[in-house]
Amino acid sequence: MTELVDQAVLEKRAAALVEAAKKAGADAADAVAVSAVSLGVDVREGKVEETERAEGDDFTLRVFVGRKVASVSANSLGDIAALAERAVAMAKVAPDDPYAGLADPGDLIRDMPALDLLDGTSVDAAFLGERARAAEAAGLDVAGVSKSGGASASWQLAGLVLAASNGFSGSYLTSRFGLSMTAVAGEGTGMERDYDYDYRTYLSDMDRPEDIGRRAGERAVRRLNPRKLSSRTADVIYETRAARSLVGHFAGAVNGAAIARKTSFLKDRMGSRVFAEGITITDDPRKPRSPATRPFDGEGLAALPLAMVEDGVLRHWFLDTATARELGLVSNGRASRGGAGPSPSATNLCLSPGKESPEAMMKAIGTGLLVTDLIGHGVNGVTGDYSRGASGFWIENGEIVYPVSEITLAGNLTDMFARLVPASDLDDRYSTAAPSILIEGMTIAGQ
Repeated sequence: MTELVDQAVLEKRAAALVEAAKKAGADAADAVAVSAVSLGVDVREGKVEETERAEGDDFTLRVFVGRKVASVSANSLGDIAALAERAVAMAKVAPDDPYAGLADPGDLIRDMPALDLLDGTSVDAAFLGERARAAEAAGLDVAGVSKSGGASASWQLAGLVLAASNGFSGSYLTSRFGLSMTAVAGEGTGMERDYDYDYRTYLSDMDRPEDIGRRAGERAVRRLNPRKLSSRTADVIYETRAARSLVGHFAGAVNGAAIARKTSFLKDRMGSRVFAEGITITDDPRKPRSPATRPFDGEGLAALPLAMVEDGVLRHWFLDTATARELGLVSNGRASRGGAGPSPSATNLCLSPGKESPEAMMKAIGTGLLVTDLIGHGVNGVTGDYSRGASGFWIENGEIVYPVSEITLAGNLTDMFARLVPASDLDDRYSTAAPSILIEGMTIAGQ
């Protein structure tokens, strides 16, 4: 299947864009070429509803004229010279950017690590369809499930090339397999739905389709007949799926771009204790077979692991070259590439697990809330104010007693981070990984 993305052709086209930019009058330039092939199959009630295959190429050229910078993008390359000339013309009339520029040649990565990003397993629509059917059938077999919300199986192969006038040239290929199933339980106005999924770099690492479907069915059934809570203060345990969102809020708050704009509630907290003692958060772009793994960042720098938080103390921002220059720091290889050029971002971000299981935490708090799903995006990145719709299960005497819905969790992330306690059940399959998380004394707004 790897022949579907021709890396050699991408490398030649990226190099040609950079050379054309220099001929058009650019002082410096870089080019990113991305090619992707994907196949997906959607199944409902045992029948294939849709099969979708997509292929596409995207090219982005960034040029510098003095301290002025401009970017142009295209999904096909016709007249390369004309594209480069347009980019240079745009740069000449752009305002000066004192922090713009390519990475220093001495900082570029020289030896590419092997990170096990490519599974060459051949798949077709029939194979994906059978996997989706198996997941759906397992979900429908769960007692209490009334219908299927559908199942989907997918495969993707993607290649990326970066070429720059500072001498960098690099590329890599990645594969991705996915499977999800949505189950519906109950009847009429009392219906509830839930889902389960898995996405992996290697097909052999994925959960069995039957297990994914069964978990989706079980999750839907346990949501039946939810109750409403009165407003109160209570201890809250975030299930791993919901807990990842808290780690995501942390990632946004330590993004160097937010720090430079002074739009982060953590902007003055570098070197201070943000979490409790013992809390560790790492970012590892070299984690084998993981979704955000990469041998180099969007500017050709080595992508090395970082301990973002050590023993509760904040140690780093996510930085690309321009943001680091603005902050008087040095890039730590966290540049990602979009249509307008690099910007800093996390890679494989992980909150390390604690010692207690979620079940032990429930026993310890006695009464509280287990959050399984969150709704909305009510987080203020400037102040840290937090307000999210939620559903889950009420806990009494350390045991789940009934499902709850239509509630809102409120607090401030500064206080929530300081009180955060991780459980032992780390789910590290995804680019943002976390165990279940306990936060004591949160405000719950109900009826």
